[in-house]
Amino acid sequence: MAGLPADALDEVADRLFGAIERSDTAAVEALWAEDVLVWHSGDRRDNDRDRALRVIFWLVGHTTERRYEVLDRRLFGDGFVQQHILHATGSNGSTIAMRVCIVIVVRADGLITRIDEYFDPAEMAPLLDDTPERRGAADKSPE
Repeated sequence: MAGLPADALDEVADRLFGAIERSDTAAVEALWAEDVLVWHSGDRRDNDRDRALRVIFWLVGHTTERRYEVLDRRLFGDGFVQQHILHATGSNGSTIAMRVCIVIVVRADGLITRIDEYFDPAEMAPLLDDTPERRGAADKSPE
């Protein structure tokens, strides 16, 4: 498959992670193809666009700050592999520094068609403490 220019791939990567850092979910949506498939560690199957976007909305909605510390980015024909540490502060005040490896495929028009994201889901636990599901469970705990 013919590759995209390196500067185009870098631009897609910078726009994607920059949008998440800025809480710009509309920009994330604009970068994803309608038929994008997303897989995360722990998923049993690929997620379609709507389901995967709900994950982004959740992250943005449950964190007050996000920053990607890029450790390495390697480009290949129609995509890139990036290793980074996601630094985030939860709306509950907790913080995480989660190491991630992500593989992203970009089609010729610059839209993302595939995301495979590898991380330890347990590292997200501090952010879960302020979810309605957790609060409801805590409210029902015996005294």
